[in-house]
Amino acid sequence: MQLSNISIRNFRRLKDVEIDFEGRETLFVGPNNSGKTSATAAVRSFLGNRDFKIHDFSMSCILNIDKFDPAQCIDLPSIELDIWFQVDPKSISFGRVFDLATSLSEDFSEIGMRCALAVEDVSELWAEYDNTFPIKEDGERKQPLSHFLELNGNLKKYFGLHIFSLEKGQDEVVATPIDPKNGRKILNSLLRVDFVDAQRNIDDENATRSNRLSEAFATYYRRNLEQAELAEQAVAVIEENNENLTSHYDQHFEPLMNMIGGLGLPSGNDRAMRVVSKLSSEAALRGNTELFYVDPNTKHELPEGYNGLGFKNLVFMAIQIDHFYRQWLSTEENRPMCQIIFIEEPEVHLHAQVQQTFIRQMWDVLTAEALKDEDKPQLAITTHSSHILDTVDFAKIRYFRRQLVGEGSECRDFECTTVHSLRQFQPDPVDVDGHILSSEEALLFLQKYLRLTHCDLFFSDAAILVEGAVEKLLLPRMIDGVAEDLNRKYLTVLEVGGAYAMRFAGLLEFLEIPYLVITDIDSVDPSNNRKNCIATEVNAVTANATIRYFFKENRVGKLANEPYNNCIQAEGMRFVAYQKPVSVEIEGQPHLFHGRTLEEAFVYENIDLFKEGAFSIGIELPKEPKELHQAIWSRIKSSTFKKTEFAMDVLSFEPSAESHQDGSGIVNDATGYWKVPCYIAEGLQWLSGRLSQKQEAEQ
Repeated sequence: MQLSNISIRNFRRLKDVEIDFEGRETLFVGPNNSGKTSATAAVRSFLGNRDFKIHDFSMSCILNIDKFDPAQCIDLPSIELDIWFQVDPKSISFGRVFDLATSLSEDFSEIGMRCALAVEDVSELWAEYDNTFPIKEDGERKQPLSHFLELNGNLKKYFGLHIFSLEKGQDEVVATPIDPKNGRKILNSLLRVDFVDAQRNIDDENATRSNRLSEAFATYYRRNLEQAELAEQAVAVIEENNENLTSHYDQHFEPLMNMIGGLGLPSGNDRAMRVVSKLSSEAALRGNTELFYVDPNTKHELPEGYNGLGFKNLVFMAIQIDHFYRQWLSTEENRPMCQIIFIEEPEVHLHAQVQQTFIRQMWDVLTAEALKDEDKPQLAITTHSSHILDTVDFAKIRYFRRQLVGEGSECRDFECTTVHSLRQFQPDPVDVDGHILSSEEALLFLQKYLRLTHCDLFFSDAAILVEGAVEKLLLPRMIDGVAEDLNRKYLTVLEVGGAYAMRFAGLLEFLEIPYLVITDIDSVDPSNNRKNCIATEVNAVTANATIRYFFKENRVGKLANEPYNNCIQAEGMRFVAYQKPVSVEIEGQPHLFHGRTLEEAFVYENIDLFKEGAFSIGIELPKEPKELHQAIWSRIKSSTFKKTEFAMDVLSFEPSAESHQDGSGIVNDATGYWKVPCYIAEGLQWLSGRLSQKQEAEQ
């Protein structure tokens, strides 16, 4: 038997989410404040020892609580946790779950329970609230109902735990009430939940002794190793030492005892005094045991505080996890049928390689000594580490995403959480120039790419897909110039080339991550063996598979005239930016230039800086526009043109006072006095606006 999935409703930002669990490890990932910790807190509140607070209700629920009027016959909201277990009918003891099964059949393989924090007696609650905060002359109350529930433990007084058995019908889940006491007993017999918190406080300088590793080892011994045989061995060792220590006391206290005897004490009628060692194994471990680190060469012992926080964190986690597992296995009566251990941010203070080792080996090491048919725990791990993600399959990832949810015309939108199980992600086959990339191949490519690049995609607000190193190098400066607000967002930049951006579309849209694609038109001549050609060449087509895939068009002339709105795709999730014709002033006259690459576009839109010698592409620039267009295209496509060196020259450019001034003032923009190519500026500004709209809606 194992935990299959849970559903959480109305808890903080978890308006209505479902989370499925793997048999071994399940990873919770997502940006900060996306609801990962809230999911753990909800489980702890229902199944652990954490009391509910009024602000555990979602914001929309609190508004509904404050609008509540018993005269309107509207129910007060409740916080709910549905728990589903996968059952093996051949091995399970039906005695434990008989009350949960409304019908027993051969296909009985899943059982469910619901825990709900709901009002006990709404009349009693309302009467007390009305008495505490009566309606004033203006028709208002001094404080809302949510404030009343926050006072003096009122939430716990008027809201209680309700338990139901669940059965999946054809169209809906049927909930049947169970006596709370009996329901709690059944639930405890089915599931044990333990928690390894992120704030482990193992720094000796700031922590209490109860959190130090020495005490952790002592506690582990007392709770897990003090079995009869081991206890007998410990007692024998301690007794031998007691005898030796007592003899030592006899010898060294003899002068003191003789001196006291000289004073007439004890008298003939008094009992003699003797200092006796009375150490016990428990007392020895509790108060007299310290952890030391032994140098392998010198055998010198170093105190606990000499090792770093990362080492301590790893050891402390290992002790806690192993302790929880042993406690579960050693439960003799009514042992819960499955166990899940929540581990929050194991990567704290750990080197990247240690993070990977932990997640790769923790479950195997923990269960190494378990018998073949012995029950094994499930691990739920919350992490912000891309290094940990590198080691796991997509199927184990549960992605938490902030999302706005409408509450009707009378209420503003609220930021809630959606949870995407990557076990459910199956990319569509991709047609790349007639070659069909299967779903399996597409998924394998994504896994390999994200693993090799240590990608932080799962923690970002948005993604920017670029072709190569030049775009990636220049992007921060470009953002500074035309979309500075993006510096306050968490962006993932993926270097994907011109033929691979479409492979990421399915994943990004599945995760609901907005993304900008910056790519090149890459014009070629279809009548000349598809050789590289100037973008204004008649009948030129694009060699860029990404553009062809997203626009279903390959004619450069047609793509050049695509309106701005057609670059916004996937229901506003995607913007595809590529070079289009731009007007450049040459000797006072406007001329259209169309770059086929980033480098070409940059030269055309910063032509004055090249003519002034601030930048160079290694050739003398012609004055006549058509010749200029041809010369720039020819130079940049040549094998001797070094794109990375070009990018570094741009980054290192420092304008002089003369280079950026004329009679009308500053001629170039704020990016260091060179212009961001128009197509990139449009894309960055779209992304900034896309994220700003979301932020404004949240405020």
